[in-house]
Amino acid sequence: MCVSTDDADFSGTFAYAGRCGHPVHGRIEVLGYQNRVANLAPGPNAMVLHVPAAGMTRENFLSVGRDGAVLTRMVDAVRPPVLMAGGAATMDWLDHGVEVFEHDVYTVVLASDPTRIPQALEQVPPHKRPRVGDALFQFYADVFPGHTIVLCCFDNADARWAKPLLLWYRPIDPDRLVVPALDSHTGEVPDLDAWVRPDHWLVFGTDEVGPEWGHPVDHGRAMRHKLREFLPDRVIGVQVAYGRVPNGDFVLAHDDLLRGDADKVGRLRP
Repeated sequence: MCVSTDDADFSGTFAYAGRCGHPVHGRIEVLGYQNRVANLAPGPNAMVLHVPAAGMTRENFLSVGRDGAVLTRMVDAVRPPVLMAGGAATMDWLDHGVEVFEHDVYTVVLASDPTRIPQALEQVPPHKRPRVGDALFQFYADVFPGHTIVLCCFDNADARWAKPLLLWYRPIDPDRLVVPALDSHTGEVPDLDAWVRPDHWLVFGTDEVGPEWGHPVDHGRAMRHKLREFLPDRVIGVQVAYGRVPNGDFVLAHDDLLRGDADKVGRLRP
């Protein structure tokens, strides 16, 4: 479901990707990510996400406050009826394009140059500081140039729900939406030739469609207006939780998004 720096189990991933016109930032993309995580390593661990955008800082992280159900409500909007059943980021350290800050259960290391992450780990609290070799971040530098790497460090022995990660950015490819989903849960460099078993709900949104498009989302009255400006009124979605698929990311063409066709979600191999 994602890449970790040591042994871990990730399950029940909710991922959101959408486009919107923001009153301050203009035309942007928003990525949401949440899963159930269990640290199986003897010490600290971390989750790695590669975000298809450049020039990101801590200001691109959105606080969900006490609302841990932002993505859950989107998934509930697209689930077939039969299936129905964050903390604010505060910067601690900044150096040469690498930032280290707290976000919910994670200490986040954010870097446009992933090869700088090992040095930046000295700023992560010891109880959440993973042991990471240079090979993993050299892999990201080689395979995902122009991306921002998000390293979410944690020490969490029990499976639990963290609040959603919500990020906004200007995408590098306006013609498609990409959800990072490269898979490797051992700390090793991901095997790009591997076949993996997904466990995802993928949700997509846009403000470029009419009121008949997709499924309405009830965000609740308590949601802060500043957060609401980044989120859609209606969504489409699909569950991918069966069989094996090639290792890689999920991708949906922007034209298919506008048509409301979530079944056109495919795999994107680096």
